[in-house]
Amino acid sequence: MKITYEREKFLQAFHHAATVVPTRSPKPVLKNVRLDVSLEGGTLMATDLEIGIRVELSGLEVEEPGSVLLPAEQMMDILRENKDERLSLASDPSGVVVRGERSVFRLRTEPVENFPPVRSFQEEKYHELSVSQFRQMIRRTVFATDLENPRYALGGVLWELLEDRAIAVATDGRRLAKEEGPARSIGGHTTGEATRIIPLRAMQLMERIFTDPEEEIQIVFRENDVLVRSPKITVYSLLVEGRFPRWRDVFPKTPYPIQLELPVQPFYQAVREAAIMTSPEHQGIRFTFGEGKVVLAAQEAELGESRIELPITYECPEMPVALNHRFLVDFLRVLDQETTFRMEMKDSESPVIFRTQNGYEYIVMPLALPSS
Repeated sequence: MKITYEREKFLQAFHHAATVVPTRSPKPVLKNVRLDVSLEGGTLMATDLEIGIRVELSGLEVEEPGSVLLPAEQMMDILRENKDERLSLASDPSGVVVRGERSVFRLRTEPVENFPPVRSFQEEKYHELSVSQFRQMIRRTVFATDLENPRYALGGVLWELLEDRAIAVATDGRRLAKEEGPARSIGGHTTGEATRIIPLRAMQLMERIFTDPEEEIQIVFRENDVLVRSPKITVYSLLVEGRFPRWRDVFPKTPYPIQLELPVQPFYQAVREAAIMTSPEHQGIRFTFGEGKVVLAAQEAELGESRIELPITYECPEMPVALNHRFLVDFLRVLDQETTFRMEMKDSESPVIFRTQNGYEYIVMPLALPSS
C-alpha cells in the first residue's frame, strides 16, 4: 500500500474510528485501526467486538492499493502532533512508514488477517430519519438509563420503529423519558413486537459522530444487533439482552387535574438556585404550587436552606410535591430554553408528568415530602 492524504481530514476520520478502540483488551489486535484502500478510496475500521465502526475516506492519492493495521494510539499521536499539510503512508511486510516533509515514523504492525471483520450495511429494509432528529432522540433519553438494574435491561435506549415514526424510551425505574419523531420505513422495515435496546455506550458514540444536521441516517435492527449508517460512517452494535418494562403502562389512563404551562428558562434557573442547598445524600427540592407562584425550597443540615419564588399562572388549591433536582435538570437542559413545557400533577404521591409540544414526555416519581 502507498497513499498520500491531507493530514487534517485523515485525522478527523481516524479519530472517529479510534473512539471504538478499547483501552484494555485481552486481544491486542483490537488496539489497531484497519485501513483498506482501493483505487476508488479507503475505509477505516475498528471494533471492540461489541461495537464496530467503518469510516469512508475520500481525497486519497492512491499509488498502490492494499490493507494494513495501524496502531491506534501511535497513529493518532502522529496525526495530532505533526503539523504538515500532507502525509504519505506506505506499508511493506516489515511494517508501516509515515512520512512528512521533515519527519519519518516507522510503525510495527500485526497481520491484517488477524483483525476481526467489521459488519457493513447491506440491508434493503431499514428506516431513514434526519441526523438532527436522531441526535435529539438520543440526547433526550440517554440520561434516564440504568446500568445496574438486576431485573430489567435498562442499560440502553429502547427503540420502536413504526411505518412513519420512531420512538425512543429510557428508564431507570424512578423516571422515564420518551421521545418520538418522524421516520420513514424503507422496504417495510419495522421493529414489530421485538425488544430492541441499543446500549448506552453505543448511543453516546452515535450522538458524537453523527453531527451533520443536513444528512440522514439509515438504521436497521437485526436479531441481535443494529446498524446505523450515514453517507460516510457506519456504526454496528450488539443489542442489550433482557426485558424492558411495559413503558406505556406508566402513563395515566385519564388526564391529571392540574396542568401547568411553564417557561423553560426561568423554571430551570429557579431549580438550579434552589439546588445550591442540596447534597448527593439529599437531592430533593420541595415545590409548593400556590396562587400566582411556586416556591422551591431545599434544606441540608450541614449547608443551610434555600427558598426561591417563581411567578406562575396557578389557580388550583395549594399543591406540594418533592422532586429530585437532578432529574429535573436532566430534563430541562435538553429543551429549547426559549420555549415552554407542560407539567401535570395529580397529588403529592403520584408520578409527575412533563410534556413538550413536539412529542417529548418525561415522568418522574416524587420523593417523600420533607417537613416545611
